[in-house]
Amino acid sequence: MKKIFSVLLILAVAFSAFAQGAQEAKGESYAVAMVTDYGDITDQSFNQTTYEACKQYCEAQGIRFAYYKPAGDSTAERVAMMEKAVDVGFNIIVMPGFAFADAIKEAAPQYPDVKFVALDVSEYDLTGADMSNVYSMVYQEEFAGFIAGYAAVKLGYTKLGYLGGMAVPAVVRFGYGFVQGVDLAAKEAGMKLNMNYVYGNQFYGDADITAYMDTWFGRGMECVFACGGGIFTSVAEAAAKVNGKVIGVDVDQAPIIDANYGAGMTVTSAIKGLAASTKATLKTIIEDGKWDTLVGKVANLGLVSSTDLDANFVGIPTGAGTQWSDSFTKKDCQDLVAKILAGTIKVSSDIENAPVTTNVNVNYLGNIK
Repeated sequence: MKKIFSVLLILAVAFSAFAQGAQEAKGESYAVAMVTDYGDITDQSFNQTTYEACKQYCEAQGIRFAYYKPAGDSTAERVAMMEKAVDVGFNIIVMPGFAFADAIKEAAPQYPDVKFVALDVSEYDLTGADMSNVYSMVYQEEFAGFIAGYAAVKLGYTKLGYLGGMAVPAVVRFGYGFVQGVDLAAKEAGMKLNMNYVYGNQFYGDADITAYMDTWFGRGMECVFACGGGIFTSVAEAAAKVNGKVIGVDVDQAPIIDANYGAGMTVTSAIKGLAASTKATLKTIIEDGKWDTLVGKVANLGLVSSTDLDANFVGIPTGAGTQWSDSFTKKDCQDLVAKILAGTIKVSSDIENAPVTTNVNVNYLGNIK
């Protein structure tokens, strides 16, 4: 009996050592590099969120990680960084933002053994691309915009505006979703509202756009959804002069807006689950060994849970980044998401036609510039 036990113990130890060695070898076979679109990893937006997600995942798994910042805002510079990463052994390249579309088309075919993972690069951006070693994630922005618009009205804001960056599909989906959310909340409250809707035609704020926002807030605007990269600076600058409010985009922007322009300025943000989707993808590739279930696809990520809001790939912040109140609680948000998932509430993703509304009159103003 003792001999049998000893043999079983030896076999168990050997199997455990083999499994551990296999897992270590599996982990060591991967190295992850993240390339920024040109911005810094402290931008409190796409680059920073993606960088932190990659870093956290790789540190937890004991996997080599580094990030690269292009020397210029061009396809050539982004490709150069991707090539530099591959040359030193990185075989998973993570790239946040639609600016990588042309770089992927150029670099991916050159390195068939490298896995290219993109965030927010659409199938339209990737038209003509060789997808044999590429996986991209896009997000159903209309749901994030919808929830943010619905929340804003429920939180008591009735004089609302939308300032988009450029009218690219993602920005339009955010905006049209916002309109639909405002309309439903107004309908439920039995109110008729007016809304201004405009694009800045750029992804950064400047004196002209700030002056435009000064006019909005000066005429009684309470809250503006600033949807387009750095264009939020113009909204925040104008809002600060009259104690106005801002809705952020992509990530929870309350930390940067409130810290730099005024405490309590940010009502909420229409966010994408960049960190969650990045970590989930790396897990699928590295731990699960299921790259084959991802490669060649452009996944359209959205709502998946009404009970765990943080599990969703779009939505609004569940923490202090949203000004929760008795008029709109986390439970109210869960109920809203449950109705969307059940199909009781339908949110259109149509970007060719403006939403049909019953309780909000939208003044579409085209482009500022």
